[in-house]
Amino acid sequence: MNTKSKYKTKQREVLIDYLENIPEAHFTASDVCEYCKSKGTPIGQSTVYRQLERMVDEGVVNKYIIDEKSPACFEYVADGTHISGENCFHCKCEKCGKLIHLHCDELVGIAAHLEEHHGFTLNPMRTVFYGICEECREL
Repeated sequence: MNTKSKYKTKQREVLIDYLENIPEAHFTASDVCEYCKSKGTPIGQSTVYRQLERMVDEGVVNKYIIDEKSPACFEYVADGTHISGENCFHCKCEKCGKLIHLHCDELVGIAAHLEEHHGFTLNPMRTVFYGICEECREL
């Protein structure tokens, strides 16, 4: 892993281990704390947030703030390149809170339409559609 971090702490190593084992997944600081606790290496939530913010600054973690009711959501991108490239929209389930990556050429067309006809540049990494996920619909 190529990072700009000067500090190699035990907490950071545990965090990196967690991140490398959940590629392409969104997670919260609470998820990290639960993982660390389950591995017998509890880490305080403020430490996790501090480490995650450093990783965001380094470009190895993306941070998403979906709305004021939800905790910040993170995603490990290792070398700073998002798995879906530049066009990654998101869907958020209003029942379970799951955040889903959505790579769809139809939405790229909507973004192009907004740019061309309305002079508005859509940021796909910050675009979230709200609704109910398939699992929650089936309940």
